[in-house]
Amino acid sequence: MTNEISLLKPLGYQRKNSCGYCKSATGSSSFYISCDNMRVDHYQELMDRGWRRSGTLYYKPDLPRSCCPHYTIRVRIQVEERPTSAPESMERFRTRTGISATSCHTVSSKEKRRTRDKFELLTAVHKAEYDHVKRPVSKRTGQPIEPAHRFEVSLEGDGFSKEKYGVFIKYQVEIHKDPISRWGEKAFKRFLCSGLDRKILKIDGKTLKLGSYHQCYRLDGKLVAVAVLDLLPHAVSSVYLFHDPEYQQWDFGKMSALREIALALEAKYEYYYMGYYIHSCIKMRYKGTFSPSYLLDPESLEWCLFDENYRHELDKRTYVSLSHDRIYGPPGEHIKEHSDQASALPAANANARDAPETTKERSDTYDDDQDLEFDDAPSDEEDAEIPEGSLFDYDIPGVLTKEEVKGLDLDHWRLLVRNALVELEDLRGWEDWKIDDPGSIKGIAAEMIAATGPELLQNSALVLF
Repeated sequence: MTNEISLLKPLGYQRKNSCGYCKSATGSSSFYISCDNMRVDHYQELMDRGWRRSGTLYYKPDLPRSCCPHYTIRVRIQVEERPTSAPESMERFRTRTGISATSCHTVSSKEKRRTRDKFELLTAVHKAEYDHVKRPVSKRTGQPIEPAHRFEVSLEGDGFSKEKYGVFIKYQVEIHKDPISRWGEKAFKRFLCSGLDRKILKIDGKTLKLGSYHQCYRLDGKLVAVAVLDLLPHAVSSVYLFHDPEYQQWDFGKMSALREIALALEAKYEYYYMGYYIHSCIKMRYKGTFSPSYLLDPESLEWCLFDENYRHELDKRTYVSLSHDRIYGPPGEHIKEHSDQASALPAANANARDAPETTKERSDTYDDDQDLEFDDAPSDEEDAEIPEGSLFDYDIPGVLTKEEVKGLDLDHWRLLVRNALVELEDLRGWEDWKIDDPGSIKGIAAEMIAATGPELLQNSALVLF
């Protein structure tokens, strides 16, 4: 019975005093929960509330209290819309690899005229792959002429292999300058091989693969890159990408994004989630070049078109909520009042709504020479800085208020006790506990649902021990 529900460990809040993106000491803040068997529909709901996963750890940055706010970004998959950076990226990839279809046959003038002013995503993405390379027949032998190289892409389960681990170690050491000691096989498995359970379902007449997968890129049989993906009911979500540093010039970040958009398009997923977008990190700017892309508003949780006006606001200030601006006006015109308790919450960027330093100034200051696609999630093994009092005492974007949680059916949510599920209302003392008492089970349950959303009340249970 429990293998069909998500078993959720209590909410934590962690404050870090350093930042892997801007190198400052102001730090960041995040919520986190642990779950070893998260349902794919629950994770879809969490992502639409600003959460991401790292192995079996799920985390959501507290944007106003972080020096480099992480915005959830996604691309809507439409046939009529094409990623604006796609033609340049794919052509550069084909040129550098030298393994395009044209390496073994001459493109006719008619074909050149047909494709001159068109960009067909699926054609461009697959053009270099071995199964799609056109093989002209040799006049001398009568046999198809093989291309100079064999480039293949396959979607596999997220299991461990020595081959994947070897590429990962080279990537972390040479690109991220990590010591080898940080990444033993156990850590690699926990980080990249412990995702969502895989299954195949029919949803609305579509056959979808669901769960966590590795999309593997091989050249002449050699593994050169691995993209870690979560396939969800409505989306393809990019988790992580690592590659052999020997092939760094291939622009794997952009090229793999195009390949994953193609996967979403072919399998009829509605969206492609690109992880977090950090405007002050130059290396992440390419995520905003895919159209149409949307950022998740941290306060209203609505998806807002990421257009030039949105970029302009992010250039001026690190924390932006368009819904907040509509209600209270831009910073300087009217600033939302915070309670004394709210201002007491550990804050790296407490005045982010009217921060004097612009994003452009930050991007000019901080070193972005290295690839910083590594989302540095909190760890449940580290000491977390827990704010005093209840979560409901603080003004935190995207978290349900106490009154909103009171309107939910917490009574019939379940708790796992000695491998048995019991409803919370059956606990002795449940009626006397308060939802704003963080020391009670009712307070723990209320804070969990406030941060993760009401949808997780269904097909889940709280695990305290």
